[in-house]
Amino acid sequence: MAIVIVTLDLMSGRAGRRGKDERGICIIMVDERMEMNTLKDMVLGKPAPLVSTFRLSYYSILNLMSRAEGQFTAEHVIKNSFHQFQYEKALPDIGEKVSKLEEEAAVLDASGEAEVAGYHNLKLEMAQLEKKMMKEITRPERILYYLCTGRLIKVREGGTDWGWGVAVNVVKKPTAGLGTLPSKGGGYIVDTLLHCSPGPSESGSRPRPCPPRPGEKGEMHVVPVQLPLICALSKVRISIPADLRPLEARQSILLAVQELGNRFPEGLPKLNPVKDMKIEDPEIVELVNQIEELEQKLHAHPLHKSQDVNQMKSFHRKAEVNHEIQQLKSKMRDSQLQKFREELKNRSRVLKRLGHIDADGVVQVKGRAACLIDTGDELLVTELMFNGTFNDLDHHQVAALASCFIPVDKSSEQIQLRTELAKPLQQLQESARKIAEIQYECKLDINVDEYVESTVRPFLVDVVYCWSKGASFSEIIQMTDIFEGSIIRSARRLDEFLNQLRAAAHAVGEVNLESKFAAASESLRRGIMFANSLYL
Repeated sequence: MAIVIVTLDLMSGRAGRRGKDERGICIIMVDERMEMNTLKDMVLGKPAPLVSTFRLSYYSILNLMSRAEGQFTAEHVIKNSFHQFQYEKALPDIGEKVSKLEEEAAVLDASGEAEVAGYHNLKLEMAQLEKKMMKEITRPERILYYLCTGRLIKVREGGTDWGWGVAVNVVKKPTAGLGTLPSKGGGYIVDTLLHCSPGPSESGSRPRPCPPRPGEKGEMHVVPVQLPLICALSKVRISIPADLRPLEARQSILLAVQELGNRFPEGLPKLNPVKDMKIEDPEIVELVNQIEELEQKLHAHPLHKSQDVNQMKSFHRKAEVNHEIQQLKSKMRDSQLQKFREELKNRSRVLKRLGHIDADGVVQVKGRAACLIDTGDELLVTELMFNGTFNDLDHHQVAALASCFIPVDKSSEQIQLRTELAKPLQQLQESARKIAEIQYECKLDINVDEYVESTVRPFLVDVVYCWSKGASFSEIIQMTDIFEGSIIRSARRLDEFLNQLRAAAHAVGEVNLESKFAAASESLRRGIMFANSLYL
């Protein structure tokens, strides 16, 4: 049974059309298991703040290049964007924070500051190099072999240091693990025994895991950890019980980890990327050499074995405050322009490799087609248009293949592909992989497998194909577990996408393709899928 709540609101999504309706009716279907506080927040809570997610897409780059006849400047676009407006609006707050930090730095003990600052700078430099090195090491193709059961791994999530944990298992999942970071580890999750706070939540349910507070007796729990959150790999492996469900079994692992910490007061021995992991990448070899040199300098520094803990804490805090002041001042001086300049340069390389622009930045025929497509992935769909994939298909197959570009709820059922759709889908996936690899080679932050998975969504291929060939709505909803409303919404977006493809084909003189896209669009526009709104 579900509870139905009707609320009146002037703006609830699209419940109420601006300038036409005085009010909108929003119906929320709520499961009875939902907690009352959560429901209250949904109905009466404050709306989420409006934060710019401005990004340079290939669509926007090509259109601006086309209109500027090749003379494209990122500065004009960024300076006039909402993103830059929000950035500049935050500067007074940053200035106030700098003032407070400068006041704090002024009252901290300054005796022997130069010597301690040098020591602290060495530690900061080494931490930055280690972070850079771990970013390369935690790529799935490099790290998975060493994440065997019992391996000690160190986990850091943002500013939270979890310390050393024990790897239990590695699984490939699209869902997010510990932390809110987007998955950049190829979808791999490391089930890890970590020292967690045992405290229950107010509702009695298991809270989000967090490290124990100082003096708190924690418990070892298996926590899903994304690859980018691993900040160190130890040479040490320990044996773990086959059954980790009993608390005693997990606590024995905690005692073993603590004992290892006592045995290695200078820190657990770490895997050397070059000597132990056999990585021969020149960049990583250079990073390892730099880290080893810094370690020697740190051990030779007179403050390395200092016993004055309070004085060291004061020195470290002052160094941290001064470092943060410099970072904030740098942020105040620098705009986001440099970041976007670098991204623009890399994306321009991609466009040149794929033939959308020439060496002088002039938009070519393929680029003119991509300028008209913003509903689906413009690079991928133009690649299909120009490599002949669409030429060998009838308009029903075209409609089905085009549905892969439309975002839709993921089906939990096994996709049943007809013979006439299997080859086009394979060509689509191969083209997607080729484009992803080119973007990666052009130094864009992209995971090839994730790009293919997120760009090619074949969950409605068979449904759209049957609908295009005349099947009834009652027949196609039996073919998938995707919600009926989602099917209708996707079909309408697909129609919009096909019209964009038709316009793109017309712009480059592809008459046959233009007719095929038009026929595919027409085959969809019938029945409840395209019934007029109840408001009309």
